[in-house]
Amino acid sequence: MRFSDEKAELFLKQHSEWILEKILFFRERTQKSIFPNHKNDFLINKSCALRLVRAKLLELNTVYGFKYSKVSIRNQSSRWGSCSRNGNLNFNYKLVYLADDLATYVIAHEMSHLQEMNHGKRFWQLVAKTVPNWKILRKQLKNIY
Repeated sequence: MRFSDEKAELFLKQHSEWILEKILFFRERTQKSIFPNHKNDFLINKSCALRLVRAKLLELNTVYGFKYSKVSIRNQSSRWGSCSRNGNLNFNYKLVYLADDLATYVIAHEMSHLQEMNHGKRFWQLVAKTVPNWKILRKQLKNIY
């Protein structure tokens, strides 16, 4: 609103390469999902995801010793997992498509929220107890989804 048409046009010309890169990046990201995206896939893989999550929870909890309430598997479009203040753990069924170390990271991440409901230093120290290479895995996960 505060710029003249000439200033706006100049801005667009000066930043056109960056703008085009971002348009292409988001176009590719939204068009190419490596995961199936239909309800039937969720129904087929939900129980497998639950078995995977429960096994990992048992394994990781030998280190953490946390108490948690309900464990749910969901078909989420933008999250791998979540943890409620009540201690409920929710996970995306698409964990079954991840490499084992990435699935372990997601589950350790949500378990760590049982004690630290933030992403502060103590939270990341908890994650590092079971997933010392969490920074690398976190970056890989962001590139997938």
